[in-house]
Amino acid sequence: MPSITRAFATTASPEAAFDYLADFRNAEGWDPGTKTCQRTGGDGGVGTTYRNVSGFLGREVELTYTTAELVPGRLVLLTGSNDSFDGHDRFEIERSGDATRITYNAEMHFSGASRLASHLVAAYLPILAKKTVDQLRDCLDRLSA
Repeated sequence: MPSITRAFATTASPEAAFDYLADFRNAEGWDPGTKTCQRTGGDGGVGTTYRNVSGFLGREVELTYTTAELVPGRLVLLTGSNDSFDGHDRFEIERSGDATRITYNAEMHFSGASRLASHLVAAYLPILAKKTVDQLRDCLDRLSA
């Protein structure tokens, strides 16, 4: 099960960071792999679903993401799945002096034939995490500009 955790600071307020992360359509801006992300159901709260199309290691992958948990200004938890993948994206948000600290954790579970790609994904994950954090920080910092 590949997973990765990264923490970083942003100039965005906890409330602005939460609002941005809770609307998963914004993944088009902060996730380097996301090509499109459209809301398919719900009002943005828990249970809201999204159709996410991503490019990953040369393949196009479609996932259904669901907002699993929201704690305003503190936590966003999304789950993504398709026939051979289940993932969790967790964003913990907290005030840290004049900044906001975001702790991002991504866990990936592969099944069936895709399980064979698990080691390749684990090797690539640190590179992808750096790109993701850099883009996410840039997007969040622009909220406070």
